[in-house]
Amino acid sequence: MTRPRRSHLFMPGSNPRALEKARNLAADGLILDLEDSVAPDAKAVARDGIAAAIAAKGFGKREILIRTNGLDSPWWADDMAMAAKASPDGILVPKVSSVEDLDQIGRRLAELGAAPTVKVWAMIETARAVLHAEELSAAGRDPKTRLSGFVFGPNDISRETRIRMLPGRAAMIPMITHCILATRAHGLEILDGPYSDIANSDGFATECAQGRDLGFDGKTLIHPSQIEACNAIFTPPEEEVARARKIIAAFELPENVSRGAIRLDGAMVERLHADMARRTIEIADAIAAMGKG
Repeated sequence: MTRPRRSHLFMPGSNPRALEKARNLAADGLILDLEDSVAPDAKAVARDGIAAAIAAKGFGKREILIRTNGLDSPWWADDMAMAAKASPDGILVPKVSSVEDLDQIGRRLAELGAAPTVKVWAMIETARAVLHAEELSAAGRDPKTRLSGFVFGPNDISRETRIRMLPGRAAMIPMITHCILATRAHGLEILDGPYSDIANSDGFATECAQGRDLGFDGKTLIHPSQIEACNAIFTPPEEEVARARKIIAAFELPENVSRGAIRLDGAMVERLHADMARRTIEIADAIAAMGKG
């Protein structure tokens, strides 16, 4: 099933009002957070709040992820126990850097009896994770890892590597494309990291467009005000969808069924363009279905 993942909004698990508000936001997904946005003395309250919010349902078709604390933190075991029982769509684990980390996460979910529908998302936010992006992606071939995708974490990477986070992210593009290539090579999804300057709407829109063009499936967000622009930028334009439908229709004509390339509106179109067109249509249809839910 193709699922739109244009916008995934981080929501602090320790804020009941935010969790309630999230039910009516237009984000494709929600990341109910136990890590960065939750103070150490509020971790237990956040766990209880997230468990209660998921049990109460009402999130519609939005994808629900729980971000746990890191594997080496004192809170990870309790986070996992709650998440396995709450049964969200997925669990997002920060600072995953090795296949051993993924094996540990998958093994713990199995021990806790988590439903098979609970998938694993890993944050790529260390130098080691970037260097081993292909190994991490390849681990997704093992169903025991439950690996579904990644979230690229530029801020933590910047802190660890001393690569500066500047407008345009030119210094990070080699790392971004490396991670995206590794992800696609093994059929996984990848989301871009958040944009911190909430007041800079133009800068945010520019980074969203860059992320879309680099190949991200969507972007993680830190404020509801970012949802509308993010959704618009990651939604295929109507003319692109219309063109995709035209390509598919052309290849389905009896005279073109066995052809590898055809002439359409003065341009040569190959089968690979038909594959791309199907993906565009699937995403557009999935977005439309989200709106009806």
